[in-house]
Amino acid sequence: MNFIDEQLKFRSDANNKPSKKKPIFQVNERLREYLKKNGREVKIPVSYRDLIHFVSSVPLLDKQGKNTLWETVVYDMRHWDFIREGLVKIYAILKTEGDLTFTKHLDVARIDYCSFANSNPFRIRIVNKFNDNYDHYYIKLADASRIYGLELEHLLSPNRITYLTWLNTLVEEHIPGIPGDLFIQNYLQDPSLNKIRLAKEFVKFNERCFVRLLGDMRSYNFVVDITPDIEDFQYRIRAIDFDQQSYEGRKSLYLPQFFKENLAFVDLCMQHLNKDSIEQYQTEERTMMAFRVASSRFRLMELLNIMAKDTIGTPEKLSQLGAELNEFSHAPVFLKCRSMGQLVKRQLKQTLQKNLALIQKHIGKFGD
Repeated sequence: MNFIDEQLKFRSDANNKPSKKKPIFQVNERLREYLKKNGREVKIPVSYRDLIHFVSSVPLLDKQGKNTLWETVVYDMRHWDFIREGLVKIYAILKTEGDLTFTKHLDVARIDYCSFANSNPFRIRIVNKFNDNYDHYYIKLADASRIYGLELEHLLSPNRITYLTWLNTLVEEHIPGIPGDLFIQNYLQDPSLNKIRLAKEFVKFNERCFVRLLGDMRSYNFVVDITPDIEDFQYRIRAIDFDQQSYEGRKSLYLPQFFKENLAFVDLCMQHLNKDSIEQYQTEERTMMAFRVASSRFRLMELLNIMAKDTIGTPEKLSQLGAELNEFSHAPVFLKCRSMGQLVKRQLKQTLQKNLALIQKHIGKFGD
């Protein structure tokens, strides 16, 4: 994909917005068995349904006194004792595989609720009573498309994801980093920022999202992780919202470069990278994804086969996306796909087949 030409062509379209509200897709039995097999389905003491029974809430403000779209919730004291103990145990399950040895040092400092997001999540703040250090995790309604998104992120990205499911409840770890919108606001003009490295990472992130069809990566749906290096800094952009895994019908909604909220990152790429550099970084990312496909091919194929038979979209969006991917890739096989899962499977094969062929060729040489 020509990053620069596509971007210039798209600048005239200001209406690149995802669906306002995506439905929750139920977890079917085949997916449930997959989750059990891979250690994701774990019995937990508190469910999403338990948390929804709060008695009052107050808006949560940031350090500047602005509304964060989260509200801190309050529970009846009798209900609170049950919830508090269960949430500490869930943290232990998430972090130490259920070892409760250290839970006496832990407490629930705050529970926040967001009615703005698709999954209406609860954010749990766990605090160490000895030193006041805190951590977060999230409890959400289990949504099949979000779970597919989390699994694909775990298998195909450079990141590993820790999450658990239990019946209709989803527990996710907190992904650390600076939210993209805050990074644009507070860090983009920092003199120490290595703009070339950041632009390179945005190109790679853009490529990862398109190859595995992860949509709605507007700046507030990803974070920027900064790591000090020998003489400078390295950057990693990580998705934090997986609601829009292969749901939308428009191809452009799977490319972060086409959201107006990300224009500051796109402009950085246009200013500091040329066409050859962008193509190099896209190829690098596809090669790394191909290596990950090869190393996790059995688990990935099992997931994609389950996904291919699941309903995680509408017929209208399926038809539109298949047609747009066909037009883009000149591959009529997209038109034959009968589910969003089949489109993801075909997209991976279409975009990574050259890289996979080279990997197999080299493996063959090494094995001789």
